[in-house]
Amino acid sequence: MSEQHTYRVIVRGTWDGLTDAARTRLLAEAPEHGMTSMRFTEEGSLSYEPSPLKHFSMRYVVVSDAADGEEMAGAIAEDRAETALRELGYGFGELRSTVTDLDTMKINRKSASRR
Repeated sequence: MSEQHTYRVIVRGTWDGLTDAARTRLLAEAPEHGMTSMRFTEEGSLSYEPSPLKHFSMRYVVVSDAADGEEMAGAIAEDRAETALRELGYGFGELRSTVTDLDTMKINRKSASRR
């Protein structure tokens, strides 16, 4: 069994071809999808600004084989986002992702003299 890494992935996209019903629903639910809703979860969290209703982002936690790397984690998150958005009936354009490998991320700690 290969080593597993945990990735944080931000999937960004643009709304495209929204129906009137989808647009109305997004605008009504906008307060639930603002800055305070931004969390990295396995199922993803959707955030967007209602004015103008143009861009969105979804945040995911992806655990996958380290050998597959960040590219695979991004592809997994984008696939999850596509599935979720289609199930919700939301039209969207091309997705792009930014991936951070939490297992290789360097953490700069303050030295005792700087506290």
